Amino acid sequence: MDRILRALGAFLLTTVAAPVAVGVTVLASFLYLPLPAALPTPRPGVESQISHVYDDQGNQIAVFRAFETSIPVSRGDIPAVLKQAVVAAEDRRFYKHGGVDVKATLRALWADFRHQGYVQGGSTITQQYVKNAYIGKERTVLRKAREAVLASQLNRKVSKNEILYRYLSTIYLGDGLYGVGAASESYFHKSVRDLTLSEAALLAGLIPAPSRFAPRGNPTDAEANRKRVLQEMFKQHLITFPQLAGADSQGLWFAASGRPPQPATLVYPPEADKGQFPYFVDYVRRYLVAKYGPTMVFRGGLKVETTIDPAMQAAAEKSIAGALSGTTSPLDMSLVAVEPHTGYVKALVGGRDFNASQVNLALGSLGGGTGRQPGSSFKPFVLARAFEEGISPSRVYPAPNQYHIPHCVGPADQCTIRNYEGASFGSATLQTATWKSINTVYAQLTRDVGVPDVAEMAHRLGISTSLYDPKRYGISIGLGAQEVSPLDMASAYSVFANRGQRVEPTPVLKVTDARGHVLEDHTSPQLSRVLSEIVSDNVTAVLRGVITSGTGRAADIGRPAAGKTGTAQEWRDAWFVGYTPALSTAIWMGDADKPRPLLGIKGVSHVAGGTIPAKTWHDFMTQALKDIPVTDFSQPAPIQPIADEARRLERGGFDLGGRRYVAGTPADCDGPCQTGELAPEPQVPESTTTTTSPLGESTGSPPTTGPLPVRPP
Repeated sequence: MDRILRALGAFLLTTVAAPVAVGVTVLASFLYLPLPAALPTPRPGVESQISHVYDDQGNQIAVFRAFETSIPVSRGDIPAVLKQAVVAAEDRRFYKHGGVDVKATLRALWADFRHQGYVQGGSTITQQYVKNAYIGKERTVLRKAREAVLASQLNRKVSKNEILYRYLSTIYLGDGLYGVGAASESYFHKSVRDLTLSEAALLAGLIPAPSRFAPRGNPTDAEANRKRVLQEMFKQHLITFPQLAGADSQGLWFAASGRPPQPATLVYPPEADKGQFPYFVDYVRRYLVAKYGPTMVFRGGLKVETTIDPAMQAAAEKSIAGALSGTTSPLDMSLVAVEPHTGYVKALVGGRDFNASQVNLALGSLGGGTGRQPGSSFKPFVLARAFEEGISPSRVYPAPNQYHIPHCVGPADQCTIRNYEGASFGSATLQTATWKSINTVYAQLTRDVGVPDVAEMAHRLGISTSLYDPKRYGISIGLGAQEVSPLDMASAYSVFANRGQRVEPTPVLKVTDARGHVLEDHTSPQLSRVLSEIVSDNVTAVLRGVITSGTGRAADIGRPAAGKTGTAQEWRDAWFVGYTPALSTAIWMGDADKPRPLLGIKGVSHVAGGTIPAKTWHDFMTQALKDIPVTDFSQPAPIQPIADEARRLERGGFDLGGRRYVAGTPADCDGPCQTGELAPEPQVPESTTTTTSPLGESTGSPPTTGPLPVRPP
């Protein structure tokens, strides 16, 4: 009993007494503590040193630096509209409270107490400035109490306008920009004194999360937050309705994209010293800021040795530019190439023009955009899980033109998986179903191995978004309904190339700080086995046939290679993901702003994964591998069936989570399932002789097995 009471006492002390103590301290500092003779000396500013970025040959490709030192801002430079926007968005009671908003602080403390952690901010502008100038960002109860005390004292010693000026002069606003002067010059190419209402709202919206709301890297969220700030200003009677309507209509527009269709908030490209290979450098910047914070990256004098191969990067940029020639935005493409045995990202292209858009499509949501549905290029993850379950590539499945989802309740057209153009194949082995991308076979296979297990396999291989969500995905996940990024796809396929061993993808080889201390070193990659050699080798053997005899023949590079085409519903996204033993590369094509059908592009009536993406993959890989010796894949050992076949088949009942599958509802069917048309792929007639498919693709003989190949070094 004594132990229980002591434990209860400790729990109450940590979960109740600490927040209460902080609340009492806040109130005491606000109401009773005397004014000290002098405030503490502000923390010295971080010495601003340039960080240098190098390619894998030691050549400098970019620098990261802070810009605020060259753009001083006087008190009179900051316009009233910017002050109003920041106060409305960050601290509406700024001119009323005494440095600490007691109501907001206690509300935040209560939220933290209920969730047993920091979940809600209650800091005023004064507290935020104190944190940056005096204390630092360590999140402890004592630090929070000291912050409150100093904020209250500062408020009694310094005017509100002076506090706001100091805050706006030093706040971080993304892209290495500290202070509103630097941000205004960089984003809008104008002095801060000339900011419009819309531009002021955009800057104010950056403050809570400069990376998330970055206008260059994440324009969708930046635009939404700009509108939110304007609404807050209107609610607080700081602007009139005509002012709100006028500013609200001035949507975000990149100055490099040409003349906007109407008055807009123009955002300019970043400064030229972002360097060569801008999308790859952007990837490095995001990686470093997430790990070390903006101060270290832009002011810390880092030496960053990256994994980029300049020759491969040049080939990647040339291939994407060639594929997009003669087309216009928003049609776009992305490419990522990963070295399988090291995880090094050797080339990365995130779009057609970095100056026009800093959304890095190669990174999906990490790059400020969204992932896209991979279509049938997701099927190899289903295949890998099936092989783990002891299902052989020669297993025969019915291959009708349509397949009704078990237990599905709803309209027939929404409970049915169909093949491209209603093609029926009678029956097919898994090998043939992969080559021809037969949706009805893969729907049955997903049912047999289980939707949660398919999601787990994809996540294990490196698809960061593929944690199973029973409220979103049913069988459609096995046919590519889950959004992915090109980086994830290239990394996941590299596991097959590396015979089941995974290395976390990285753009960084080594990072050294200004004092010469090594912060991270990937010169000796850490491998982990996530698949058996038998499973990965068998997946590779099947995917080789996609290139030699299936939907990916345009990707044939005349050396051992494996891959898979992917086409989202209604041709809205097109993919080719493939690999050799030396390099894994993912190609995505689609509209950059939102999915639209890819119709009538460069003489291709319907762009599927086996058309322009496969040809682009071919062009890139041919150049990227021209100086790399040809190596073959290992001959696969046979898949061993599991002992309890009945138990394996019984597991198929778990794919729907024991629930009825209700067509057309977000809880049970997402993406292509909602219309019944999943991942249209150009189907190839089953033949061992040369024929022509409906999209003009020729078929060939199945791949043959040669002598045991040599693994790459």
